[in-house]
Amino acid sequence: MRIYLTTLAALLSFPAFGQVPGVTAKSILLGQSAAFSGPAAQLGIQMNIGTKAYLDHINAQGGVYGRKIALKTRDDRYEANLCADATTKLIEEDKVFALISYVGTPTTAAAMPIITKARVPLVGPFTGAELLRTPVNRYIFNVRASYYDETEKIVDLLVSNGNTNIAVFYQDDNYGLAGLKGVEIAMAKRNLKISALGKVERNTIKVEDAVKSINAARPGGVVMISAYTSVAEFVRQMKKAGSITQFYNVSFVGSKALADALKDEGYGITISQVVPFPWSSSGVRVVKEYQEIMARAGSTDFNFSSLEGLIVAKVMVEGLKRAGKDLTRERLIAALESMNNVDLGEFVVSFSPTNHSGSKYVNMTMIGRGGRFLK
Repeated sequence: MRIYLTTLAALLSFPAFGQVPGVTAKSILLGQSAAFSGPAAQLGIQMNIGTKAYLDHINAQGGVYGRKIALKTRDDRYEANLCADATTKLIEEDKVFALISYVGTPTTAAAMPIITKARVPLVGPFTGAELLRTPVNRYIFNVRASYYDETEKIVDLLVSNGNTNIAVFYQDDNYGLAGLKGVEIAMAKRNLKISALGKVERNTIKVEDAVKSINAARPGGVVMISAYTSVAEFVRQMKKAGSITQFYNVSFVGSKALADALKDEGYGITISQVVPFPWSSSGVRVVKEYQEIMARAGSTDFNFSSLEGLIVAKVMVEGLKRAGKDLTRERLIAALESMNNVDLGEFVVSFSPTNHSGSKYVNMTMIGRGGRFLK
């Protein structure tokens, strides 16, 4: 009887698989809300491609503790209300264990109260907004550098090249305002002020007023904080108006999609990046792994967004491994917070209970001839 009671107590100390949403003896279900249609679709599509490619790679090796990882996606069209609805459905209807690779500031911000109330971890949202970082939200783990990190790098580059007449073109929502704030902080640090502002509504290309106000200031550089469709239209109209300014953008733009949209007109646009150069042949380990995994998945369309998706999936898998076989959401959170200076292949990530911003990596790239990227 004593042995029976001891065994029963041991069993009761661990949650049964059925009590942990999205977890069975053989599977783990993750959820992703992102734009898979509409003007920002390539952001969600490419982020998903990289995330899924790595999860499939892990599954081919037997998964994590024998569990294969499945990914349920829902299309939010880069609209905040649709992301909130998708998040509720992923948690309540699809019964996902955790969330991964969300895309966008306004969308993720709308989902944040739902995520927090449900106590479901979200790993690697494709946004650098400060509102998802400060104060630390226990359930959101940011892998990428912040927009403050990116805009500091951009302003530093502009000013060091002698450009102090700097304008900002931004998307009129939480994303654009986050980037704008970053530029303001970087400029104030150098006792400078933004010379002109222009804004565009999300998921539109109504940039005429922005072109008029910014071009009138004849800026030496324009920092752009929007998605690829509106940025492409803004650049076209600025050039048509005779502008010879230097164009800069933060990483969320969707670099490859922007280059594809502008073709030869994209030459010279500089974009900050929060992951290494995906076409590198110099032996950066995570890039080499990315290229090999993508090739096995049947894709050689390398780009920054799918590389970020893969890195986010690596973080999630590392967290699942550290959480152990008896998986719960709380154990995943604790496992992620234990990741101190974890090298994912010459890309280092650190979390703690007081820091959920994993990386400060920022590098600069430029669109070259024929839409090819230069570093």
